[in-house]
Amino acid sequence: MLANSVLVAVCSVLATAWLAVQGTSESISSQQGETLAVDTRIHNTLVGYAAAHPEWDGVQDAVEDLADETGRRIALTTENRQLLADSAEPGTPLPAHTASVVDPLAVDVTFAPDDTDRIDARAVGPFALGTEDGERLVMFAKEIAACLTATHGGEVAVVDTPSGRPAFEWDGTEPDEYAFADCNGDLLAPTASEQEALDDLNGRIGHCLEPYGLQAEYTIDGLTGTGTVATGPPAEPPGAQPSDEPGAEVAAGLPEATPLRPSDGGSASGVVDEDPADSPLTASLDARTAACVDTARRDQLDPYVAPAALLFIDDPAASPAQDMALSREGLLRVSGVVLLVLVLTVVVSVAVSMRLIRPVHALTDAVQRMRVGDASARVAVRDAGEIGRLGAAFNEMSEHLQRLEEQRKAMVSDVSHELRSPLSNLRGWLEAAQDGLTELDPQLMAMLVEETRLLQRIIDDLRDLALADAGKLRLSPERVEAADLVAQAAASHRLAAESAGLRLTIDAEEGVVLYADRTRVLQAVGNLLGNALRHTPAPGEITVRARGEGDEAVIEVADTGVGIAADDLPHVFSRFWRAEKSRNRKTGGSGLGLAIVRNLTELHGGRATVTSTPGKGSTFTLRLPLTGPRRGDLLDRDR
Repeated sequence: MLANSVLVAVCSVLATAWLAVQGTSESISSQQGETLAVDTRIHNTLVGYAAAHPEWDGVQDAVEDLADETGRRIALTTENRQLLADSAEPGTPLPAHTASVVDPLAVDVTFAPDDTDRIDARAVGPFALGTEDGERLVMFAKEIAACLTATHGGEVAVVDTPSGRPAFEWDGTEPDEYAFADCNGDLLAPTASEQEALDDLNGRIGHCLEPYGLQAEYTIDGLTGTGTVATGPPAEPPGAQPSDEPGAEVAAGLPEATPLRPSDGGSASGVVDEDPADSPLTASLDARTAACVDTARRDQLDPYVAPAALLFIDDPAASPAQDMALSREGLLRVSGVVLLVLVLTVVVSVAVSMRLIRPVHALTDAVQRMRVGDASARVAVRDAGEIGRLGAAFNEMSEHLQRLEEQRKAMVSDVSHELRSPLSNLRGWLEAAQDGLTELDPQLMAMLVEETRLLQRIIDDLRDLALADAGKLRLSPERVEAADLVAQAAASHRLAAESAGLRLTIDAEEGVVLYADRTRVLQAVGNLLGNALRHTPAPGEITVRARGEGDEAVIEVADTGVGIAADDLPHVFSRFWRAEKSRNRKTGGSGLGLAIVRNLTELHGGRATVTSTPGKGSTFTLRLPLTGPRRGDLLDRDR
């Protein structure tokens, strides 16, 4: 016990140390995550500034504000590392590595979600609406949203976009184009300024695609506030024959459309990017069309955004990972704390062990006393824990064994009495006949035979109970008609009933067939009939009933006898129990018949019960499963 306690203590200390290391690692990881979040915020703020300003003039104030809020040094340079703004003192060297490239037309993928466009949404360029146009479209959008909410069934709300054009958000399924048209969606058609920007953008796209015989048109979707690129058939010269070149085949259906932000911009480069990055705009377009659309957007937005810049972020308080190693003093301090915790844990473990050992010793002493025959051995239970429950279980077991021993002694006494009476009668009459004191006339012979039968019944009952207790009482199940079974049992007791002045009747339901050992069930019903005959005075009535209830066959033996007191009912099926305690009882019987009834019924997988009213009679009920004894019941008896 002590060794186990020490082992638990050592493991606890080691686990605590491991948890401390894990906690430090998690703290470092959390700090790194917070650093990345701050870097993302700085980058996003500066990209937003670049998207709204054609030059970096005035960015110094924004840089200083960000530095004050985040506690970081922030520097911004051109791609040639010419300083644009710096939160540090003049002359401070730049950090060795750049944090990111600030370019609203090519957002750094490290700080952008996977499904967003590389062109920042805030770079609206010529698509920015004036105040008057924006207010007018917002008014129309609110009316359309109310109409869609009423007709579509879900809540539709108006939201703002960077260009000032309103867009819609909805719960559940997106409203279709027909619902949008029914709610006057054409009121959100492009304004004059937007149309001018659209014409310019489509001109750039067409100029790029013309050499390849392809067409694409960019339009604004009033429902989503975004745009679409519709691809169409390649332009064929008048009178020209269909071309066999790739891209000449045209689908007869509607043009293909891809979602696009009207506010997204284009590239500063005039060269077509043959492999543009996937975006919501270009993901479903062919490579040539996607490259031209991407280039045209960047070219159109280039004059409205600031040029690309390098971002430097530094944290003067940051220290290399190797600086986090423990010093010699820190190592000694941690070791001392660990040793102190270990000593305290061992002391506590020893104290707890001694508290556990004392009740275990008391329990051991009680077991040894019981082994030498002291049935009154008990232990004092002072603990509510596991040891206390063990002590309570031992006391319960001891009391149970004491009751069993008392029952065994009572059974031996009862058996000796039951055997002594008929044996004494046999011996007395036979010795009298041997000495010539009496003659063996037919009446005396009948009495001696009856005493012999009583002995045989007692011996058979004891044998059946012994076999049942040992799990060796075997059944031979077969299909049995319940009505036939009770009729046979009643027939064997009818003469005895008539001799006792009793009326024996049968009330059996036909067609109730069960799978059971016919001989053993007859024995159980016969024991119940014999018990009823002994306890029913004339003129009385005994009724045997049989019926089916669900998946059970129910057999009842009811009498109009003396009945059983309520306090005695729980003991009716106990061995050698009798309501009449006198040795000179008038009812006879071995006191084993009802115990055998219960054993035989349970062996079939059923149950035996009794109800009684003193002075009015008793009803014994056997409930047997129609399918016969389960295999588990037989196996339990065999163990």
